[in-house]
Amino acid sequence: MARITVFGMGAMGSRMAITLLKAGHEVTVWNRSKDKTAPLVEAGAKAADTPRAAVKEAEFAICMVRDDNASQHVWLDTQIGALANLPEGAVAIESSTVTVAWARKLAEHCSTKGIAFLDAPVVGSRLQAEASQLIYFVGGDTEIVAKAEPILKTMGGAVHHAGSAGSGAAVKLAVNELFGVQVATMGELLGLMRHCGIDETKVIELVSSTPVCSPAAKAAVSAMQARNFAPMFPVELVEKDFSYVIEVAKEHGAQVPMAEAARRVFAEAISLGYGSDNITGVSQIYL
Repeated sequence: MARITVFGMGAMGSRMAITLLKAGHEVTVWNRSKDKTAPLVEAGAKAADTPRAAVKEAEFAICMVRDDNASQHVWLDTQIGALANLPEGAVAIESSTVTVAWARKLAEHCSTKGIAFLDAPVVGSRLQAEASQLIYFVGGDTEIVAKAEPILKTMGGAVHHAGSAGSGAAVKLAVNELFGVQVATMGELLGLMRHCGIDETKVIELVSSTPVCSPAAKAAVSAMQARNFAPMFPVELVEKDFSYVIEVAKEHGAQVPMAEAARRVFAEAISLGYGSDNITGVSQIYL
């Protein structure tokens, strides 16, 4: 069994930590607001006051926080950053959805310290995390991926090596862009059918039966019709991820007009008060 630190006790990080505990690992947790670590302590984890203290004896350190800024705080803060205290031989694993540039910069910081690094974001939400069925896209050296794979497979059903550091982050943003564009489009089409006075249930049934409708789009439009907006992947995080896609594109001189259009749609949903709703809540702007 391994000594593992998990940073970020949000919807995903807390479930990942619980899974690791159930598998018999020795788990230390940290969260910016300490109250969120209490359920994990009750389940058998240790809680640390700072990221730096949390990794004192860690073999693996996994970060699952909101964005680049939160990740930088965890790893590199001059007072409490974890990287300064990771033991020799430990593996730093960034599982947050971050920009490619930040993943690569963090890899450089780790290399300077002699610490192995992987960017290993996940596809899946709370249900997949609870079922240990997350899908990992991992960037980093092959031997480090092999070393971390048993830990990642405790939480995931599949681990895909995407390439060098930053590759995992790039693939994750690509997946989120594809998903977000589909959901925004399905919301738009559902609104159009309603305004046309057409039986939307029949339309959804027919569209969903065609090869052009993906399983993800079908599930999304069903949730929209049922007005099921319980947060799994909140609108505000979807908009953040589209902003990251656009940022990456600008850095490399690429054109992403679909991402730009979708980001505006999700930004509008946020402005109307739907930011904390699930991604399917974007459909409310068309009602």
